[in-house]
Amino acid sequence: METKGKKITVVGLARSGVGAANLLARLGADVTVTDARAESELSGPVARLSPLAKRALGGHPEEIFRGADLLVVSPGVPLDMQQIVAARAAGVPVIGELELAFQIAEGAAAGRVPFLAVTGSNGKSTTTTLLDMMMRKGGFGTMLAGNIGNALTEELLNTAGGDAPAAKGGRGDDRPASPLSFNLPDCIVLEVSSFQLDATDAFRPHIAAVLNITPDHLDRYASAGEYARSKARVFKNQREGDFLVLNADDPETMKIEREELQLRKDGPAVFFFSRKHEVKGLFFRDGSVYCDIPLLPCGPGRPLISASEIRIQGVHNLENAMAASAMALLAGCPPGAVIEALREFGGLEHRLEFVRELDGVRYVNDSKGTNVGAVIKSIESFVQPVVLIAGGRDKAGDFSALRELVSRKVKSLVLIGEAARKIGDAVGDATDTVTAGSLADAVAIARRKAKAGDVVLLSPACASFDMFRDFEDRGEQFKKAVMELSV
Repeated sequence: METKGKKITVVGLARSGVGAANLLARLGADVTVTDARAESELSGPVARLSPLAKRALGGHPEEIFRGADLLVVSPGVPLDMQQIVAARAAGVPVIGELELAFQIAEGAAAGRVPFLAVTGSNGKSTTTTLLDMMMRKGGFGTMLAGNIGNALTEELLNTAGGDAPAAKGGRGDDRPASPLSFNLPDCIVLEVSSFQLDATDAFRPHIAAVLNITPDHLDRYASAGEYARSKARVFKNQREGDFLVLNADDPETMKIEREELQLRKDGPAVFFFSRKHEVKGLFFRDGSVYCDIPLLPCGPGRPLISASEIRIQGVHNLENAMAASAMALLAGCPPGAVIEALREFGGLEHRLEFVRELDGVRYVNDSKGTNVGAVIKSIESFVQPVVLIAGGRDKAGDFSALRELVSRKVKSLVLIGEAARKIGDAVGDATDTVTAGSLADAVAIARRKAKAGDVVLLSPACASFDMFRDFEDRGEQFKKAVMELSV
């Protein structure tokens, strides 16, 4: 990608926007960043922004869109924003931060550094982190980035060598910067979201996985089908020699495999993971995980690992473990390193995170359960009766899909946030249901409802932005409230 001297507008000044702007400025582009929020609301991002980047904050001036050679859009910015649509109609190319980073890294490495990309509605961060751990234990140098919280552009810039261009008016204006070089690792491990994939063009991971597809972000997508097609973009550019790993138990994932791949003659080699069936890939049988991938030193005749040895527990984590293992093995990671990582990896914060046991009741923080599908997986992980705390900002979720599970496994439902009434209307009559004014109140109510042997589970099925900064803030406040419960 040729960026030097090009007029490039970066839309959205969150972590991805800052990373993209700083990398482009370092590459010699004429960069302008724009955000609808005023500078007073963006003190953190602005402080991290290169002085070489111009700012247009508190609105989106038309001229910096139509007059650009390229727009780079942050994941949180909808692509149907009027200024973006108008610029695209005027012939301005539009890509996302992920696509920008991919093209720059591909050019720097001449295609020699494989990308390993994980997407899906639920389990992405756990699977991506576990995959990264497997690869590192297998002796590979890795870069972990993407939707997991580290912008790939920022991680690339951290490896860059060469002189930075001088700011106009600064010392050394007449001294040309030396070309930028990147010290890239053996592989780049990415968590990718549908929002990131929407703004890709050439993005081609060597190994990709789609963990599952359940309706999500329907406040942004016109339909569940449109959302699923966004996920399918992760393998759009894969060709012969690449690998794709799919969940054989997930009907929506298998549907996109049929619709998007089976008519192609030049697609990737497809492998599967399954808790229910023996498949070409990894599968669960008789308490163990088996591997059936040709040319690998493991086979369906002997187990790779007993499920009881896998440190992260729950049916969804068994799926995540199999997906990560399949990707790592296909990338050349030794089976011994895969097994070692499975035995050691303890999971991520805010994802079925054990907080405390009090009076025989276990308190579990699943604040990352931001959609209905995630909550279903979480509840299914427990054999004990569940007191469920749910609610927040609705993403157009179908809460009625929880009805059967709530009636069978949830002894009490405590609702919070903007979606409390909608969830109550959908499933409130399926179990004992109450509404709380705050998360702390919800924890206190849940304690009164729970008995020894029960689980109090925060798994909201909603976004957090009505009451909290983000899902991490919500999880931290839940843990604080739980730890403050008196013995």
